[in-house]
Amino acid sequence: MISVIKKVTDIDFFKEGQKEDLFVGRPYSINYNKTSLLISDFWKHKVKGIPQGSFLLAFYDNPFEEEIHEALLLRVLNPSSLPTDNNVIASMVEYYKDNLNTSGKKSDLDDFTKYEFSFSGLECRILGTFYTEGGNFEFGADVENFYSAHNYKVYKATGKILELIVNQRDKDLVAGGESEYSIGKVRYSSSRRFNTLDEAVNKVEVFINPGDMLGKRTALFGMTRTGKSNSVKKIIEATVEISKKAKYDGFKSAEGSSENFMEPLDKDSGAPKFPVGQIIFDINGEYANANLQDKGTAIFDLYKDLVIRYSVLDKTEEGFKVLKTNFFTEIQAGFELVRSTLVQDTSNYIQSVCAIDLNIPDGYNKQIQDRTSDEKNAANLYDRKVALYKACLHAAGFKSSQNHVKFFGDVSTINQIIPSIEPHKGISLDECVTWFSAIYDATGDATLSQHFTQYRQAKGFDYLDEDMRALLVFLTRKSTPTGTANLSGFRKLRAIAGLHTPTIQESFETEIIKALRLGKIVIIDLSQGDPLIQRLYSEKICSRIFRDSMDRFIRTKPNNFIEFYFEEAHNLFPKKDDKDLSQIYNRIAKEGAKLNLGMIYATQEVSSISSNILKNTQNWFIAHLNNEDETRELRKYYDFADFTESLVRFSAKNDKGFVRMKTYSNPFVVPVQIDQFLAKK
Repeated sequence: MISVIKKVTDIDFFKEGQKEDLFVGRPYSINYNKTSLLISDFWKHKVKGIPQGSFLLAFYDNPFEEEIHEALLLRVLNPSSLPTDNNVIASMVEYYKDNLNTSGKKSDLDDFTKYEFSFSGLECRILGTFYTEGGNFEFGADVENFYSAHNYKVYKATGKILELIVNQRDKDLVAGGESEYSIGKVRYSSSRRFNTLDEAVNKVEVFINPGDMLGKRTALFGMTRTGKSNSVKKIIEATVEISKKAKYDGFKSAEGSSENFMEPLDKDSGAPKFPVGQIIFDINGEYANANLQDKGTAIFDLYKDLVIRYSVLDKTEEGFKVLKTNFFTEIQAGFELVRSTLVQDTSNYIQSVCAIDLNIPDGYNKQIQDRTSDEKNAANLYDRKVALYKACLHAAGFKSSQNHVKFFGDVSTINQIIPSIEPHKGISLDECVTWFSAIYDATGDATLSQHFTQYRQAKGFDYLDEDMRALLVFLTRKSTPTGTANLSGFRKLRAIAGLHTPTIQESFETEIIKALRLGKIVIIDLSQGDPLIQRLYSEKICSRIFRDSMDRFIRTKPNNFIEFYFEEAHNLFPKKDDKDLSQIYNRIAKEGAKLNLGMIYATQEVSSISSNILKNTQNWFIAHLNNEDETRELRKYYDFADFTESLVRFSAKNDKGFVRMKTYSNPFVVPVQIDQFLAKK
């Protein structure tokens, strides 16, 4: 539920933040990046502990000008050394040697020694400066100037002051505005005795801003069972709520408006101008299907009016559409899947097949009598090429509801090779296979090859172009017309025969785009597909959405926000060292912002993701990681270096949902316990 607006003007920051019961110590060393504090056990106990990662405020008492208000925002890092530490340690050792009791109410220490022993040092990172300028309350993410350390007093941030800090925005200091969404509460440590007692800390809400997530890149890293999926569901829930506030219910309702749709968020409310589409690539099937871990919180069940589910395989369960393509009617779409399947094969004849062009030539859709001679020749060549491609599909076992093809052979020359079959009158797919096989054999026959010579002399060009010759090798499985059929050829297509259906009228990509433009949630259940099929469908759908968005952008038509969700992203994304920037995931990461395309991806390993994607990621949710290789990669980004040790040390079991969160508009990392995603009553 959205919180009541709590603006900075609701509190007196410099008064509320300096309450004496929140005092924790004084700096004894300071520079532009760090400061070291003198603290005592008594002060720590009074403020209910100072956990690693907690926020402190160093207020400046200006001895020169009374009206200047300034406070440094600090994050607790580690203990630091005091100049007196050696003497204290030496005294402790002597007491230990004498077996004296140095702790508790029955301590044998005198009052002065107890007092000296109670002090220690604390190292803190300086995150920025709160100050007033021209009557406005501001935050700067650095230190413009610092004074002698004795001019500062340090206090623990709690309550409304802490809420303001953790919801700090670059542009507007609002802790939980109407267009923001509560995602969790502040949590500093795995151990929670003090944190449970200190309600002024553990009940402080943390909000996410719609502008941070929509059209941006968001990463969720953490070991299995650390709450990544729960966090994703909270983001989905927040996006649904934000989408409900859209200014227009669709593109048609905005027609005639003079509004600038290149600015996708409404300036006044911060809400999107159009409903937000969301598409989830569900590798494990946990979003598309009910399972035990959901406890009634399956996305498809909670948002029945919004969700459309697709599956790789036919399912007996109602509510699923099938991700299949009619390879015979959707030539380009089907061939993309063929190309994706074969492209990793380095065989020369396979690479030649991958390079063929099955795009419809210019003038093809004109009436025959209206075509120029060049357009007519191109159309005839295209018909032959498509017929040959369909023969390959048929040979591989792909079924068709229309078992015939028609194309121009040439009665006086080419048709004489096998006169019993007349393709210009329409032939079956079996006859098509026979005809093209005979054509290929004829190219290696000294007598029959004269028909090709006669055709070239009559027309001025060859009957077979390079694309058709590549397909003939693929169909006949023979590298030469006189050779033996010892190649895999069309048999390689059998691996994707399950992606074909002879019945679908409209492609699933077109259906999906229509749904996303209406603000629907599309779940692609890839759990029953092998890794190759998962990658094929993910890349195919992403590419189609990207092309549609780019087309709208070029034609200056508005794009609504579309959010991509990738679970187990390491199975789909390019690897860390992959430098191919043309891959669709890299393109979404680098170019998606201008197209209003957002990317939310979850995986166990930071190091498994391409650096090109990581470098373009604005929002980070980091849970428990189990090795330093991952934290070493994480240290490169923002101020996560302050948390790398604790991320490895904490338990995945006991700290589920405990993340360090860095969002686009928040200038520093905030430790958050993500709320559990629950079904709404």
